[in-house]
Amino acid sequence: MKPVKTILVAMFFVAGGLSPLAAQETQQMTQPKPKLDVPYVPTRTPVVEAMLKLANLQKSDVLYDLGCGDGRIVVTAAKNYGVTAVGYDIDPERIAEANQNAKEAGVSGKVKFVNADLFETDLNKATVITMYLLPSVNMKLRPKILALKPGTRIVSHAFDMGDWKPEKTEMVDGATIYYWTVPGKKAAGTKAE
Repeated sequence: MKPVKTILVAMFFVAGGLSPLAAQETQQMTQPKPKLDVPYVPTRTPVVEAMLKLANLQKSDVLYDLGCGDGRIVVTAAKNYGVTAVGYDIDPERIAEANQNAKEAGVSGKVKFVNADLFETDLNKATVITMYLLPSVNMKLRPKILALKPGTRIVSHAFDMGDWKPEKTEMVDGATIYYWTVPGKKAAGTKAE
């Protein structure tokens, strides 16, 4: 019965002079906003570029951006490095904005944006993970990150991962960027957990 209701709502909006896109936006506005663990604060362009350079991206990499916001890291990685990239965000408004930015940049075929909870997301295919989250979220994700394939590169804007010491730290445009590689299982159990 739901598809019929959706069609009727769309017909109502079209008859009233609004497009189906406007109907969809109106429907999204009536849905409750997801609870965000992290406020949306865009990463400045020089910081995005420095994060991707620090990650030493190769064309064969698969980059996952956790809390991707408007998709700027994912779009830049695909456009400048030719990598396949996926952005995850819990806010559907950010996902829509990211998809639009990818389309405008001409990289829609190289990127994907997923409306998902980071703690429920499978990260295993990533060779590079970027993030701009909060310390509490980084710490909550840390066990999941440490369980990834050894050698997976992690780059975080602004926040570290507690006593897991970064291999590199850089200051760019007033921001701190941290870099780690996921250690082997033995090292992970003794040093970083």
